[in-house]
Amino acid sequence: MAFVVSARKYRPVHFEDVVGQAHVSQTLKKALQTDHLAHAFLFCGPRGVGKTTCARILAKVINCQNVTANFEPCGECESCRAFNENASFNIMELDAASNNSVEHIRTLVDQVRFQPQQGKYKVFIIDEVHMLSQAAFNAFLKTLEEPPPYAIFILATTEKHKIIPTILSRCQIFDFKRIQVKDTVAHLQKICDAEGIEAEGDALHIIAQKADGALRDALSIFDRITSASGKKITYDDVITNLNVLDYDYFFRITDALLTEDLRQVLLIFDSVLRNGFEGDHFINGLAEHLRNLLVCKDAETLRLLEVGDSLRERYRQQAALAPASFLLTALNLCNDCDINFKMARQKPLHVELYLIKMCYIGQAVKLATETGAEKKTPELREIGSSTVGSGQPVPATFPAIAPKTAPPAPELPTNRIEKEAPAEPKPGYAEVLPPKQPDMAEEPIRSSTSLLRKGSLGGLQSMSLQSIHDEIEEAESNGAPVQAAKLTLDDLKTAWAAYIESIDKDSVKTILRGADIDINTEQITVTVGSALAENTVRQETELMEFLRKKLHAPLLALSIKLDPSRSNAAPAKPKRLTDSEKYHAMRAVNPLVDEVRKRFDLGFENE
Repeated sequence: MAFVVSARKYRPVHFEDVVGQAHVSQTLKKALQTDHLAHAFLFCGPRGVGKTTCARILAKVINCQNVTANFEPCGECESCRAFNENASFNIMELDAASNNSVEHIRTLVDQVRFQPQQGKYKVFIIDEVHMLSQAAFNAFLKTLEEPPPYAIFILATTEKHKIIPTILSRCQIFDFKRIQVKDTVAHLQKICDAEGIEAEGDALHIIAQKADGALRDALSIFDRITSASGKKITYDDVITNLNVLDYDYFFRITDALLTEDLRQVLLIFDSVLRNGFEGDHFINGLAEHLRNLLVCKDAETLRLLEVGDSLRERYRQQAALAPASFLLTALNLCNDCDINFKMARQKPLHVELYLIKMCYIGQAVKLATETGAEKKTPELREIGSSTVGSGQPVPATFPAIAPKTAPPAPELPTNRIEKEAPAEPKPGYAEVLPPKQPDMAEEPIRSSTSLLRKGSLGGLQSMSLQSIHDEIEEAESNGAPVQAAKLTLDDLKTAWAAYIESIDKDSVKTILRGADIDINTEQITVTVGSALAENTVRQETELMEFLRKKLHAPLLALSIKLDPSRSNAAPAKPKRLTDSEKYHAMRAVNPLVDEVRKRFDLGFENE
């Protein structure tokens, strides 16, 4: 006997056999029970969820001569046997993907005119109806709205938004949903029981997750695995054939991240690469794993975890060890890594950098909760900002120390110059900072502005606002003289004019020359007369950088105000008067002008 794929062999023949679409099945049964059957239906939803299957079952039960008490087709009457043998003249299927012209629709309309040879109804199933052309839709409108009493149309589509509204308004619409993992697993288990196949629960869960809500895809994957594994399907066989990363990788690397074992983290990632997986595949899998750990934190969200029973217990145990602050921060880093992955030139190194940042999340969260002197620790590293579960923001820095159990981490470049060595290192931690340069370590901080100039832009961004304020206060308390330069309006105008001369666009020069500028301490106020001028000033990104450098004021800020009364638009041209209007204006000023006109019998040229 020839092999038949599972999607065809186990296609449902009753409404109760349809998987995951109970809301559609029950509604159609109620319509049959109350004899409120519409003449046109539209089945919408993703691929492989049972749209065409439900259409065929409905067409079959409509003409069944011995409908069961549960309003299912009997499968034994003459009409049901003809349908099963594809010999029924009352049920016609049309593939709109290849029959989408006006001529095909006209042929369909001509067939509607003939009454059914047996049974009550003639059913027309049009699959992929969104592929019909605009002209074909228009040719189908009248027949769809007022068909003969024996004609029923069932339309199926995966792209509802492509169907014109006039068609939608003439149909009863049923939205099919993606099939959940648990329903897919239950259906695959039934097939395994029927075929005598022994399958592990975790293996079926992987197949269901890979299908992404489409039962037909799940059955196709199931056939593929069965062909390779025979009568016994194991978890290892599935992940090998589907090229899926094993859950064990993510459990191991999460344990290493929680213990801050950087060496083990890098070794696990190297093993993933050696097995042929890409970095983005791994980082997305890690993000899903962290998400599963997060939902295990609450009993209410535990139902969102779609894994087997053995894995569920393992997730629950690891979730108890992982703080919510760690999971949220690591998820944020995984998201950033995935977004920037395509732009990275050295993709493995890109992923490794984010894994290194994740490895020290625990120290960053600890630093955020500390107070007093521990917050002023000068040795800082950038890991990116995030938010912890308690609502307290995680700072963009963490102390450059390594845990007891982990070997010293590789050297990382510092974000700014170390001012002085700490009085006493914390016990049990190894120092991993590079040695200080003598000439740079002894350089005093002269002012708050010079402090900000010490680091690069990336280092300044990684510093928290509180750490900047703490260092300024410390520099002032040590007796370092702080320069408090007062900016004047003349200085601002001089720098403003210099910037105008440095740019090439005449239109921008005109707008900047016409703007009114003022300064209050370190706040510049620019007043312009139009929205165009306001947008032009905002788009001059180099303006503030130029002024800060020219005026030696790195904290300089800009505020733009719109004052329509300062509009520099050209005045409207005066209206040109006619000769008659000029004469009446002159007569209003001097009435003798009218006497002159009458005496010399003068008139206007256009009269």
